[in-house]
Amino acid sequence: MKKMLILGAGTAGTIMANKLAGALDRDAWQITVVDRDGEHHYQPGYLFVPFGIYSPRDIVKPRRDYLPRGIDVIYSGIDVIDPEKNQVRLTDGRLLGYDYLIIATGAHPEPGETEGLEGEGWRRNVFDFYTLEGATALSRFLKHWEGGRLVINISEMPIKCPVAPLEFAFLADWWFTERGIRNKVEIEYVTPLPGAFTKPKAAELLGDFLDRKNIHLTSEFAIGSVDSAANKIVSWDEREVPYDLLVSVPVNMGDAAIARSGFGDELNFIPTDKHTLRSQVSDNIFVLGDATDLPSSKAGSVAHFQADILFDNMLAAIDERPLPAKFDGHANCFIESGFNKGLLIDFNYDTEPLPGKFPLPGIGPFSLLEETKMNHYGKMMFRWVYWNLLLRGAELPIEAEMTMAGKRR
Repeated sequence: MKKMLILGAGTAGTIMANKLAGALDRDAWQITVVDRDGEHHYQPGYLFVPFGIYSPRDIVKPRRDYLPRGIDVIYSGIDVIDPEKNQVRLTDGRLLGYDYLIIATGAHPEPGETEGLEGEGWRRNVFDFYTLEGATALSRFLKHWEGGRLVINISEMPIKCPVAPLEFAFLADWWFTERGIRNKVEIEYVTPLPGAFTKPKAAELLGDFLDRKNIHLTSEFAIGSVDSAANKIVSWDEREVPYDLLVSVPVNMGDAAIARSGFGDELNFIPTDKHTLRSQVSDNIFVLGDATDLPSSKAGSVAHFQADILFDNMLAAIDERPLPAKFDGHANCFIESGFNKGLLIDFNYDTEPLPGKFPLPGIGPFSLLEETKMNHYGKMMFRWVYWNLLLRGAELPIEAEMTMAGKRR
């Protein structure tokens, strides 16, 4: 019996488990999935929790309900991966062997990486929203906040869902307007990037959105520390930004098991071939989703497109054939802009977001780089698609490779 081992049952690992369970001979292959606990979180939903749009029960479901029957599921932390022995040791001491290993252990916010972030203000007037605990704590705080200086700060790139901090700023503008206290709230968006986003054309457009919503942009701010006593963040070049409420996107890092295994980069992301998704650690180890060191976005759409590519390459690797599929860095992200409107961007390694219609050229119904109500509806409908189709590995009407059809230069 050959062994296929998948580490991580988030978006990427769950999609791969479902795809492989439907393709591999159950009499010849044992599929095992390992994750730390039995809860699957719809992480794009964290953004909406502080504003009361989603509650925790909307975004947390039993992990086992979304994994295929007939595979082994183990709930445990991962201690160390030993590529020389084709073996993984779990934190409970168990040893798991494998013929092929897929690492989909994701990325996680690490507030302890920034000096002072977890100081006396943590969860009092300093919050994150990239965890369920942080998002729910911020929700309780916002219900009673009467206004002041709100600072939204990205500690360091890369981060999961790089448009989420912008969406938080736009939703905050909408939320305070709806509550009738927008004139009492000053919003500042503080980023280490030179503009509002990683891609120049989108950065220009989104920077204009910040201006129109009276949200001040402070760029190229590399945070060095948080001074909770004085309510200010301080950059390495000694610039200071005061706050009454700080919403932080902490440093994102890969799983600590990658560091213990000795093959991650400084942020515990795994060196990975940008097209085949084969690791640079060993030919029988592949990497998927946020765990890679690729220059693509760390987003659910990317995990979905990568899974389509890796599925073809994994079957080829098993048959000892050349890997046929090439990931092009495709990412597709709705951006909630508040007031029941949204934008959509579609890009890859080589082509930055362009205007146009998506997915049907000239028809849409979604508009690229344009604020519409339909884009908002697409964003809100995606939660249903995620739970009912995407996680289960179903075919969706969007190709893994980005197409130029419908786009305008």
